[in-house]
Amino acid sequence: MRALYFCWWLTINSLEMDSLIAGGLSGAFEGFVTYPTEFVKTRSQFQAQGVKTSPIQIIKTTVNEHGVKGLYSGCSALVIGNAVKAGVRFLSYDSFKKNLVDKDGKLTAPRSLLAGLGAGTTEAIFAVTPSETIKTKLIDDAKSKTPRFNGLVHGTSIILKEQGIRGLYSGLVPVIMRQAANSAVRFTTYSSLKQFVQGNSRPGQTLPASISFAIGSMAGIVTVYTTMPLDVIKTRMQGLSARSEYRNSIHCAYRIFTEEGVTRFWKGTTPRLARLSMSGGIVFASYEQIMGVLNKFRQS
Repeated sequence: MRALYFCWWLTINSLEMDSLIAGGLSGAFEGFVTYPTEFVKTRSQFQAQGVKTSPIQIIKTTVNEHGVKGLYSGCSALVIGNAVKAGVRFLSYDSFKKNLVDKDGKLTAPRSLLAGLGAGTTEAIFAVTPSETIKTKLIDDAKSKTPRFNGLVHGTSIILKEQGIRGLYSGLVPVIMRQAANSAVRFTTYSSLKQFVQGNSRPGQTLPASISFAIGSMAGIVTVYTTMPLDVIKTRMQGLSARSEYRNSIHCAYRIFTEEGVTRFWKGTTPRLARLSMSGGIVFASYEQIMGVLNKFRQS
């Protein structure tokens, strides 16, 4: 795995680094700001069948038992992972995009979808799966009265000791499926809306942060409703008891469908909707602004 990371780094070292830097900074910022919604979403997806606890109730219970810091259980894993994930996502998307634009330099919706699939798969392998696995296990562990994990480093060391490097790649297949779908839908929606706005009022101009935020938020909303089932499967496959309950992702999906019903695939939609609508706006708006600053810096 280390060799894979090293080879990947060598291939991007000669590429333009602005996308990686801007994506990493915007991802870290977004991850910290929106983390409580991710915490609530993950907790709701771990609820037992028949238990209906609202997001507000989850927040109240967590704060009463663990204080406000309880809403940030596993946060460091997600913030670090988000920085790497967003950097890899924007870098790989821009790389795929450069090779997929037509002779006029435009990226059609189908080609944007393909670039998003490539970017999502890349980020799932190199960034998302390890950070999401650790984050999910930390949240799952934190709900017990006597948690085993005492923070990111301690929790990661126990996972590695007991399960090895494979323990950090629990649910790799559903993560790839989710991230590929997420990036494909999000980038395609954002690019299409951005081209529409620029084509009608601001051709060739950099969009203001407010417009980038609005377009990014719309892209986040579309992404949530189209990819929620993959997110639920991913969360279940990364839980502490996943190995004893599910043979694979298909078996997990089958059990959810037959035992809990189809609506269970959209469990946690509200907090995820809150997060991705905000994160889409924050990431794209901050990314566009940071890229503008970096471009000016390089030109000076």
